[in-house]
Amino acid sequence: MKLLDRIKGVGRALRSGTVLSGVSTRPTARMLRDSKSGVLAAQQVSIVDNREEIRRSWRRAAAYALDFIQNSGKLKGACDQVLVDTVGVELVLQPQPELAELGYSPDEVAALVAQIKREWKRYAWNPRECDMRGKFTLPQLVDIGLRWYMAYGEITGILDYMPRAKRRAKGIRTGLKVCMTPPSRLVQDTNEFENLFQGVYHDEDGSPIGYLFEEKVNGVTQKVRYPAFDAEGRPTVLHLFDPTDATDVRGISVLSSAIRKHAQKEVLDEATLQTAILQTIFAAVLTSENPSKDAFEALEALEDEELRDEFVGFLQAKMDKARESTIGINGTPTVAQLGPGEDLQFRTSATPGKEYLPFASSLDRETARAIGITYSSYAMDHSDATYSSVRMENATIWPIAVRRRERLAAPMLQAVYESWFDEMVGEGRIKLKVSYEVFAANREKFTWAQWQGPAAPTADDYKSERAVSERLANGTSSIAIEGGLKGIDTDELFNQQLREHQRYVAAGMRSPYERPNQPPLPVDEPPDETTKKKAAA
Repeated sequence: MKLLDRIKGVGRALRSGTVLSGVSTRPTARMLRDSKSGVLAAQQVSIVDNREEIRRSWRRAAAYALDFIQNSGKLKGACDQVLVDTVGVELVLQPQPELAELGYSPDEVAALVAQIKREWKRYAWNPRECDMRGKFTLPQLVDIGLRWYMAYGEITGILDYMPRAKRRAKGIRTGLKVCMTPPSRLVQDTNEFENLFQGVYHDEDGSPIGYLFEEKVNGVTQKVRYPAFDAEGRPTVLHLFDPTDATDVRGISVLSSAIRKHAQKEVLDEATLQTAILQTIFAAVLTSENPSKDAFEALEALEDEELRDEFVGFLQAKMDKARESTIGINGTPTVAQLGPGEDLQFRTSATPGKEYLPFASSLDRETARAIGITYSSYAMDHSDATYSSVRMENATIWPIAVRRRERLAAPMLQAVYESWFDEMVGEGRIKLKVSYEVFAANREKFTWAQWQGPAAPTADDYKSERAVSERLANGTSSIAIEGGLKGIDTDELFNQQLREHQRYVAAGMRSPYERPNQPPLPVDEPPDETTKKKAAA
């Protein structure tokens, strides 16, 4: 470069306000201000309609999620953890009918609730009664739905009705049948002219009115449309997912946001394992002072043949001596004798290094967070856990499990329960004080219910129970609230305790339900009162 060009370049730099001029650039304050390295500019992003993004990525995300779950013990265990956190063994039905306006007394409501619970138990735990295929109980079908939610991001199924003639032939009573259908059978077709988006038909208001499923009929795959509701307004298709946007039509796998991190974790584990194996295989190093090939070639160039022959003979004698010894590093390691000038060293594997565990834990934490379970339960790593950390983990994650229960598992069971209750009343197996027409007009008042799940895990049962006792003693809680938190049916608990208490008292034994420093629990009619009444008569 010429001197004149250099001078011009310096002048331009001074005018532009660079470091050379001693004057800094004008400061700016705005949103998304980039750094000097341009880290934000390197990220090419755009705003995309969420439902369009789900439609574009649905199949790929589901395929990745299914493959990872099937080939990863951690993800398989995470799915099981989601199930036990959400539903446990089952969600317990708690009918909450509001029938005071229809002439029901509290005792009549209690009797109706008890009958509903008994009949529901018989239905839900009989595969032939509740499952169209006759294979699984209703709690098992809920488990299947939650596993689909993990892989596909949604739960799909069809509420079908079996005619009486077919039921009579099979020896079953209930006509309502749940036919769980994989979300992959809900087609991905989109037709704006028919208001069909990703297999779901909508009306002019955006409400779903039909679903398009793929079915095999006599070995031929065809598309069948099912209405969202029947003529009475009862749901005929189960379609549950956790939406992100108000316009969402389908769900997407829970693992979609963690797929990249889980793939990176698999690559890290594979690379670490292969490196460790290679370092272990080549961990034994034998060093020798003997000349190399170049040294032997140099000996051949010596002009003094006598000196060359003597040196070669000396090396030959050392090699013959070394040949008599053996070195074994197999199942029976032995070292008999090394050659002169040789040294045997054992190297330890340098992989994984000290950075492996923190980095691997970071990847696992991100995956566990996306799923909605604790890192400890996902990685089974309790090395640094304390009482406070476990309580904070549960306090953070447990509301997510309860939310999952209320958004997915409970609505699925509620839809089945409402149709089942309608059939039971219509066929006269549950007797009501009102006619079926009155029931149909007030269906929501009869079928309103709550679903109780498992109790929240505790780090110390003794401290947790003391806290429950304090809340009850202070009047800030109730048996119903505490029982609900533990997943206990308080009505069944009360009836069971009452029966056992009366049995102990009638046998002249002390009831285990008598609290210390409290008067004995009353019975229907104490023995002394009964004796006095008989004497007076």
